Parts: sequence; C-alpha cells; structure tokens
Amino acid sequence: MLYLSIIRSMNKLTARHSQFKPSRAAKATLLLVAIASIAYLFTPNLVQAITDLSQSYTSADKLSLGSMVSLKGGTTDQVIAATSNNADGLLGVVIDAGNSQLSISTGKVNQVQVATDGVAQVLVSNIGGDIVKGDHITSSPIVGVGMKATTNVRIVGIAQGDLNGSNGSEKKYTDSNGVEQTVVIGSVPVLVNTSYYFKEPDKTLIPSALQNVVNTIAGKSVSTLPIIISAVIFVVMLIVVVSIVYTMIRSSIIS
Repeated sequence: MLYLSIIRSMNKLTARHSQFKPSRAAKATLLLVAIASIAYLFTPNLVQAITDLSQSYTSADKLSLGSMVSLKGGTTDQVIAATSNNADGLLGVVIDAGNSQLSISTGKVNQVQVATDGVAQVLVSNIGGDIVKGDHITSSPIVGVGMKATTNVRIVGIAQGDLNGSNGSEKKYTDSNGVEQTVVIGSVPVLVNTSYYFKEPDKTLIPSALQNVVNTIAGKSVSTLPIIISAVIFVVMLIVVVSIVYTMIRSSIIS
C-alpha cells in the first residue's frame, strides 16, 4: 500500500510536470527514505547500540560481547572481567569494534574493544532487583555481568531498557555463602559513563548528618529505632547528671 501510494503520487507529479521524470533508482531511494521515516515515527523509543568511543585493551580472560570489565590492578592497558570485588576499577563494556564510531587500537595480541562512552548492550542480572530504564548499573558477583546499583558504588552507566523475568533467561550461580541461587540474566542497552553512584538516603526521622555519624561509629547501617532509643537514654542521663550537679552546687552554696 505504501509503495503504491508513493508511486501514484510520483506519476501524478510527472503528468503535471513533463520535465520531472524520476528514474527507477530515484523512485526506489524515495521509497526507502519514506519507509525509514515512518519506521522512526512509529518507534520513538528505539535505542541503537552504537558507542561513540572505544579503545582496545589486552586481556587473558575470555570475554563475551556485553561483558563488563575492570582495569587489572597495577596496569593501564589490561582488563579483567568485572565482579563486585573489583568494582572500583570498573572501566567499560566489551563490544564489537564495528559498533563504535571511533575505535582506538594498539595492535597488540589478545585484544578486546572496550566501550567507554555511548550506548552499548550490556549483560545484566536481577541480583539487585529487576532493572528498569534509568537504573544505575554496577558489577555483580557473576563475572562480567552487571546488576542494579543499590549502594554507594562505582557504576558503568545508566540502563536505557528493562530487564525482568519475562525478557531474560534463568541461570544458577553460587553466592559467597556457598548457596546456589537462581537469577535472570539478559542484555539491556546502557548509556556508558563510568562514575560513582551515591544512593539517596532513605527518608527517616533522623537527620542525615546524625545518621552518617552513627553509621560511622557502628561500622554499619543502623536503623531508626535504635538511634531513637539511644537518643532518649542520652537525654535522660543528661538530665540526671545536670540535676545531680545542680543539687551539689546548690548545697555547697547554702552550707
């Protein structure tokens, strides 16, 4: 239908203006442009995995496309598969060199192209929960696979798509406690831009400054109730101490 409509319009234009006689190649080109334009209008949320910049690094690991990588400790040109243990060195995502508008290669052996900017398809899991567009992506306990960032941590970028139980495949892995877990693993487009993510503190009755001090003293995250109980005990003890001191001073003055 679309093709016939375009051809009819061109035929009418040709009949009105005898000098305008488009060739078959011109008609085919116009048809392709029209189809592409209509496809773009009806797919506004389409995300292309085309990165702006990638660079080659050497690696002894066998890395799949979409794997997240970190810089190997003590080096500047070697990468290893990213995990939660080396998240501070998170660098980027392994891609095909053809998916980068600008790729830098050193000519060494055992090279992989690592995207450090732009949009790339990234392997992710739901270990940190289902992923939706806008979530921050960091490394996970599974080698080379990302997850949603839920704490203050270095991230590889921001998800541009969703991952849930319906668009991924179930896999099993053994966690740090030796327990076998079932997770969903899939691929989502991510806007690559490595940086540090700072989780917004939960809204509580406790001022954030006091919460941070308590967490630092305790060496872990402390819930609201223990802080409130401790604050009440502190205030009561302060009142008792002040009362005792006042009584002692008053008695000494009277005597």
